Amino acid sequence: MSYKPARFISGFTLAEILIALAITGLLLAAVAVTFNASVMGYQENESIFKTINDGRQALFRITTQLRTAAAVDPCAPNNECTLITAGGDDITYQYNNTDSKLYQIDNTTSNSYLLCDNVTAMVFTKAMDVDTSTGLDYVKSVQISMTVQNNDTEKTFAAAAVIWRNLSRNEDE
Repeated sequence: MSYKPARFISGFTLAEILIALAITGLLLAAVAVTFNASVMGYQENESIFKTINDGRQALFRITTQLRTAAAVDPCAPNNECTLITAGGDDITYQYNNTDSKLYQIDNTTSNSYLLCDNVTAMVFTKAMDVDTSTGLDYVKSVQISMTVQNNDTEKTFAAAAVIWRNLSRNEDE
């Protein structure tokens, strides 16, 4: 066996190992920060999607019931829409600005159901007409504007529903 002088022995010095360990630690910390930011971004986007989807579903439900409604209350305030459904149910859609929620209220049982939260504004605008045979006002259509907010993201939806049963009024004359 031959003897090699110390300067020819291969391997890493303690200083080289410590430098490599420090660089590896910095890279792992950067990956962890990036992963954490990615997870937080995903959760925020999921929350925004849920809020916007809840608003769209509530608006779809309201417009569907308005189109087939037997009658719509022309005297309801702008934050409410009271109607008799095709099935004979007496319901009210009510926006409550104190708790930023949209409710469906069953006027027969007084039960209320949460349709959507994070609602910052909602207006029901009713287009009126007069029945020439009776002289009574009736709702011809309803325009709805709804704004939902999640943190800094705000989205406004708008929809309109024509009350199908009222389309043929005043046409016979």
